[in-house]
Amino acid sequence: MAVAMAACSLGLHLSADNTFRAFEKTTVFKGSSAADATKLCYITHKTRLSSSGITIIPRASTVTGTVEDGNQGETDTIPTPIVIIDQDSDPDATVVEITFGDRLGALLDTMNALKNLGLNVVKANVFLDSSGKHNKFSITKADSGRKVEDPELLEAIRLTILNKMIQYHPESSAQLALGAAFGLVAPSEQVDVEIATHITISDDGPDRSLLYVETADRPGLLVDLVKIITDINIAVESGEFDTEGLLAKAKFHVNYKDKALIKPLQQFEIFLEATFD
Repeated sequence: MAVAMAACSLGLHLSADNTFRAFEKTTVFKGSSAADATKLCYITHKTRLSSSGITIIPRASTVTGTVEDGNQGETDTIPTPIVIIDQDSDPDATVVEITFGDRLGALLDTMNALKNLGLNVVKANVFLDSSGKHNKFSITKADSGRKVEDPELLEAIRLTILNKMIQYHPESSAQLALGAAFGLVAPSEQVDVEIATHITISDDGPDRSLLYVETADRPGLLVDLVKIITDINIAVESGEFDTEGLLAKAKFHVNYKDKALIKPLQQFEIFLEATFD
């Protein structure tokens, strides 16, 4: 299912029911065509990304004593919140994994908030390891039963989960970029983007390459990444987007005209680094 995610402008707002909704619906997919190929050598200037037009409305209230809560562990070291959006594991569904040490409960309110985005949400698996309790969900679109491929909707899923985590576990906001916007405890230090950004491109078989990006997280980052890639007609086949505390880590399987990126195209790595500096 090789598709290229097209450029789009993410416009989300935090509604009264504490979920993220798009201001308007836009088309975010297009096919790659050899006729409209863009050469990387035309890119000579440094670009700084916007925040993709996201508006986040602060909520000061928190909810306690519900099935959403797990172990609070207020005297313990605060674990790193992790949200993984996996587009590789299941060809028919988007797999989401949520971890915050052993503090998360049943996450029923999170599931309901995701359903309000027009999604089917099924709890697939829960397991424990040394890093904590891992909650896995299989997500499909309610209207089609298919996995989520819209970058705007994937970002809405990510921000909805992080918002609910901050709502029920305010201590998590100190370790999340979203916490700087409306968390009760903002991060004490900001990640230096120039230091935090790492980008690599490696072979992933004869017909595609693996693009890895690690950088400071912010709302709208997933959509901006996809926009940069597809603006130069590099197709995104699938991938994974991880939020690990204040950092974001993306792995994209990409191709150019159904082939792996050749050496000149791998200069795209330099362009990406300049974009995030």
